[in-house]
Amino acid sequence: STDAGSNQSPSSTPSARDVPMSSVLSSGSLRTGTLLSVMMFLQYAVWGVWLPYLAVYLTATTTNGGLGFSNGQMGMILGLAGSIGAVSAPFIAGQVADRIMNAERALGLLLIAGGIVNILLSQATQFTPFLVLAICYSVLYMPTLSLTNSIAFQNLKSPEKSFPPVRLWGTVGWIAASSLFPIIWLASGTDAQKTARTADALVVSGIISIIYAAFALLLLPKTPPRRDSADTFAFVRAFALLKNPAFLVITLIALPIAMIHQCYFFRAANFFKEIGIDQQWIGTVMSVGQVSEIFFLLILGFILKQVGFKGLLLLGVGAYAVRFGIFATSAPPTVMIAAQVLHGLCYGCFFAGAFILVERIAGPDVRHSAQTVFGIVILGLGPILAAFYNDLVGTNMRTFWLAQSLVAAVSFVILFIAFPKRFATGAQS
Repeated sequence: STDAGSNQSPSSTPSARDVPMSSVLSSGSLRTGTLLSVMMFLQYAVWGVWLPYLAVYLTATTTNGGLGFSNGQMGMILGLAGSIGAVSAPFIAGQVADRIMNAERALGLLLIAGGIVNILLSQATQFTPFLVLAICYSVLYMPTLSLTNSIAFQNLKSPEKSFPPVRLWGTVGWIAASSLFPIIWLASGTDAQKTARTADALVVSGIISIIYAAFALLLLPKTPPRRDSADTFAFVRAFALLKNPAFLVITLIALPIAMIHQCYFFRAANFFKEIGIDQQWIGTVMSVGQVSEIFFLLILGFILKQVGFKGLLLLGVGAYAVRFGIFATSAPPTVMIAAQVLHGLCYGCFFAGAFILVERIAGPDVRHSAQTVFGIVILGLGPILAAFYNDLVGTNMRTFWLAQSLVAAVSFVILFIAFPKRFATGAQS
């Protein structure tokens, strides 16, 4: 990725192997890397503090501390609301960051508004107000995901080497928020009382979001829009990247993978509760996967160098098939918890690897929008499919996990056959 304001063309942009290590380790780069790592920590803490538990709160009966929503209503809140935010993201994040406003300013403003909405959301108890507020929050939060990726890629001198360790701090933020909240706030009381107090996670999320906004506005590197770009409609050009075989294949594969990834969050909390995990520790159990993700993000550059983009993506998709296949068995809870380790391969290798490949394929003037277009698939279309698919596979947990594993297995075969040889290694620039 080139620095903001650079007039280099894509063909003259230096690749990661052309950047000397002394440059990567300079004091300026170290400060930038630290700020970007804090950004990722806060970005995913805002999300992780409520997402793992909200399904239980929404679907539990009112006598058990929940809101009594149906599975279909829960799917609309967690799926449809999120997808509306992701689909609107190109117009909020892509065009703004590419053309109008500094990316860090757009990030800060969205976070302030989103924090306020999330605090209001914690007070909603009826389906329609909850859905409307959830949609509003999604429209404000989803663009920040692509904005943080774009800010990181634009300010890191060697994204292939530097992005994975920066991004892993997002995982640390998720672990910290999703584990500490239930351990501290759900440590006592009946199950009904614990479920009712889950709504407070939305308040905590809102407070973190507002603090994060102040950090973004005051401390993040200035990331101005690229007004020197030849094309006024960077978003349109980003969609044109679908003509690139590698971009097309990973986009099409990302759709079913994003669907089953989203449905994991629909069902995981109730699944672990069903096999005997106390509600206080569900977040910790789910965080086993995030700890694994940290490890694989740390070595992601090494894996990419060894197996190339095709091998990296196949590792991620294959891990989904194996992990969900294990969940479909009658294995003891310890085995189910151990299977969470595969999450590191699932998310780290597929999604982080795909983001790096998108950055490699896109020109410097459309990178913000290219990341956002890819975000439409994994955070927009994927959740829409997830909402329908979640109802289609029924309530039986074994059937559900078998379906998840089958979708991943079919995606693995298609990716193996269709991924273009030109992009099979990590050496292209």
